[in-house]
Amino acid sequence: MREFDELVEIMGQLRGPGGCPWDRQQDHRSLRGFFIEEVCEALEALDDEDWPRFCAELGDVMLQVVFHAQLAAEAGRFDIRDALRAINEKLRRRHPHVFGDAEVKSAEEVLVNWEHIKRGEGGGECESVLDGVPKGLPALQRAADVQRRAARVGFDWPEVAPVWQKVREELEEVRAAQRVCDAAQVEAEIGDLLFAVVNLARFLGVDPEQALRQAVRRFEGRFRAMERRAAEQGRELRGMALAEMDELWEAAKASEERGQE
Repeated sequence: MREFDELVEIMGQLRGPGGCPWDRQQDHRSLRGFFIEEVCEALEALDDEDWPRFCAELGDVMLQVVFHAQLAAEAGRFDIRDALRAINEKLRRRHPHVFGDAEVKSAEEVLVNWEHIKRGEGGGECESVLDGVPKGLPALQRAADVQRRAARVGFDWPEVAPVWQKVREELEEVRAAQRVCDAAQVEAEIGDLLFAVVNLARFLGVDPEQALRQAVRRFEGRFRAMERRAAEQGRELRGMALAEMDELWEAAKASEERGQE
């Protein structure tokens, strides 16, 4: 597309002689934080269903992709067209039910085939079905991905009832560790509890990362509403009794629920 080619050209000018001093100073490592930040801002706009901002943020994400490809091209490693060619080939190779003769009956079969094809790529067998789960993922998302991978080879509960029981067991183990004041054990048991809750979310068809993100957003919205209500009374939350803050919290929660009706 003309617009995409224009972006690639602009990036080349920014990095070229007489270009931008800041852009010319960057390398793959210095851009890492910006890449993560732009993706997070795009997700925030998506959560808000702010489509004009989401459009703009996707542009920022593409800029990061083109920036890294430009750096790689300058080093003689690859360029943006190599990256595009690689993803095009991968999509065709991993969708034989669309671009070939394979047949699938469900989305789950698609995922099984995808993983089978992926493991066959690279010319060697993977050591584990868990290979390829990025270590840099947010912990909740990584836990869910690891659990899904294990479930595909049959290492999974047959139904949700024992998953509920596991959550209760892990909660009791946290309490037991807390009673003996073993900080290291408390941390370990909290981790096991969170892992069990992620498993429960998976069984209930809930994305745990998205669920927690939305919970944090609800908390932020209600807490800010508490601050506003306190300010309207000429007060601050600091110094208030907990019972008073609870009243403000419930009022903010009720107001939010009325707004959703």
